[in-house]
Amino acid sequence: MTKSPQKTAQPFLKWAGGKSQLLSQFENLYPLELKQGQIQHYIEPFIGGGAVFFEVAQKYQIASASIYDINPELILVYQVIQKDVERLIEEVGNLARDYHQCPLTERKCFYFKLRDRYNLQKQEIGDRQYDSHWVSRAALLIFLNRTCFNGLFRLNSKGEFNVPPGSYKNPKILDADNLRSVSELLQIAEIAVGDFELCEPAIKPGTLIYFDPPYRPLSKTANFTSYSTFTFCDRQQTRLAQFFRHLDTTHDVKMMLSNSDPKNEDPTDDFFEELYQPFKIHRVSANRAINSNGKKRGQIDELVITNY
Repeated sequence: MTKSPQKTAQPFLKWAGGKSQLLSQFENLYPLELKQGQIQHYIEPFIGGGAVFFEVAQKYQIASASIYDINPELILVYQVIQKDVERLIEEVGNLARDYHQCPLTERKCFYFKLRDRYNLQKQEIGDRQYDSHWVSRAALLIFLNRTCFNGLFRLNSKGEFNVPPGSYKNPKILDADNLRSVSELLQIAEIAVGDFELCEPAIKPGTLIYFDPPYRPLSKTANFTSYSTFTFCDRQQTRLAQFFRHLDTTHDVKMMLSNSDPKNEDPTDDFFEELYQPFKIHRVSANRAINSNGKKRGQIDELVITNY
């Protein structure tokens, strides 16, 4: 059973590795139970830009969701949108107005000024209770995301946002209607900072879990895992696979997981085939969005692993 096919809430951040382009292919890979209305709860331990959550929550009959990410700055924005969207819209609107009023020659300076402000006010948020001061921080992050180079979220070793400005003449910084739609959708969700293993207590009868971890790099020069101060190396990929197997043997839960396909670069690389045996491995086609060499951007395969 599906709801109306008309979707309103869309990802509010540009996000490297976002799944919007893959949703039509994912439709064929979702469990039948989701389409029949038997899945009532949705869990996503690496929420990122949230494209799959927005799709599933609006198209199917889920009643509740639990979303997590190890990146506290990202979760902060989700919580602000859920709890205080009108103040957020006002603050993002103010930043957008000031940016667009700047002469083109001064916009880089304006961007760096706000990036410095964002980094200087960095604070420990973790498990702290919601704070109204988070609104201005969330507004800064949305502004930086919509005006930085390629919409990347990247942190240096000090945990500072270090993406340079993009070259945009008229970027759409504020989409108030979409933020309101996202806020309405997030009312069904529990949102928390945490490692992916935190999701296990949230499993209920009729649960779908979608894992979208930082992808394993296709080459030594393609490593882009710094969405937080935590790295996601092969050891972490192995830990995730062990957790996937653990959930499959201890819970009646449907699971779907995305990752890169090493065979794009090395046809003999069986890393994921060995790691996720005997689960089903599907391949979908995606556009490579991040590569310093423009000639190496194009269609590549990505993996989708399911336990059904």
